[in-house]
Amino acid sequence: MRFMFVGDSMTIGRAGDYTWRYRMWQHLETVLPGRYEIVGPRTELYDTAADAPLSHDYADRGFPAPARRHLAGWGEGWLHMAPLIGEAVTTAGADVLLVSLGLIDLGFYTNSDQTAENTRAFVAAARAANPYVKTVVMPVIPNVRAEYDAPFAAECERFNELLAKAVADLDTAASPLLLATVPESYDIHTDTYDGTHPGPTGEHKLAGAFAAAMHQAWGIGGPYAAVVEP
Repeated sequence: MRFMFVGDSMTIGRAGDYTWRYRMWQHLETVLPGRYEIVGPRTELYDTAADAPLSHDYADRGFPAPARRHLAGWGEGWLHMAPLIGEAVTTAGADVLLVSLGLIDLGFYTNSDQTAENTRAFVAAARAANPYVKTVVMPVIPNVRAEYDAPFAAECERFNELLAKAVADLDTAASPLLLATVPESYDIHTDTYDGTHPGPTGEHKLAGAFAAAMHQAWGIGGPYAAVVEP
């Protein structure tokens, strides 16, 4: 089973991060040892000094190179990934997409309606590449801007409603589409390092949300197996 992580800055991570992708790799190693592969066209972290995805400085230098693969980008959202996902799925042979997008779209590029349209285009392109692809999508998670920017907060809330509707409309037996649940305990003051990007506890919670969704709905893997670094 081939998993592909798709996301924005919260998924690619910055130099020195573990990333929730790393936490998911640890989980998959525990629940699906030897029965999965992580795929994708990219492996880098975002380098803040260079303002580009050039870093390979993961917090755990032992994070295997093949497990670092992803399709995520700092400043990239549904708008950017919809045109890329078809080729990425075809080339990598992805079976399961774990997607966390939307915040950057609403913050800089598109409103909730436009973002929802791009979400549907993304799903269509992924299915054109693999009619049996499984997809788990994460709603826009809590973030600091929503605490002081009321119109932005309203757009986030509305997009999450539109995302839930899209999942309900587009879910099929052949190509299941699932909405992950943001943990109620997710706290931007303790689970992020800047009010938006996840720190270690936030990384575990995001990985755990994806793991729980797949296990509960599809029987893939098992309950989240958190591995705490020394």
